[in-house]
Amino acid sequence: MKPLKGKILPCFVFVLLLAQAALAPVVRTASSSGADAIMGLWLTGDRNAKVRIYECGPKFCGKIVWVKNGPPTDRKNPNPALRNRPILGLTIMKGFSFRTNQWVGGRLYDPKSGNTYRGSMRLASPNRLKLRGYVLLPLFGRTDIWTRVKGAKINNPGFSNTGGISKKRKKKKEKH
Repeated sequence: MKPLKGKILPCFVFVLLLAQAALAPVVRTASSSGADAIMGLWLTGDRNAKVRIYECGPKFCGKIVWVKNGPPTDRKNPNPALRNRPILGLTIMKGFSFRTNQWVGGRLYDPKSGNTYRGSMRLASPNRLKLRGYVLLPLFGRTDIWTRVKGAKINNPGFSNTGGISKKRKKKKEKH
């Protein structure tokens, strides 16, 4: 029998390369997510609001659909004509495009300060969204991490299309 000395390492490398080639499509499919992966209901980092992210034309937007506490109107808006608009239903994210596992080119409005920032987003995991708001460059900004609200769907029974609790369900809840 011939000794295998000197042949084991090349065989091992060949097997590793073969395994990598075979698993590459599976890994790519599992790790890559489509542009609509951010769609749904998200709890903000301070846990005071829920934002529904949805498609608005070819881009993505987000609207406040639930507020825990805070002012009922957009009183910090720099435009006095907009200070009486309700926070609930307010679009705070606009114009995000999907590019290489992140959403970029959008604007984020912060109703707490009344400021609008450039923004980018990426999924840290299927249920964690990292948002970065900044003024000129991403270096000069702040990151917030949102958590996906489990089980929330656009047509979920008991929820209105804006994501709040429906009147029917609210009345039922009050009786108990």
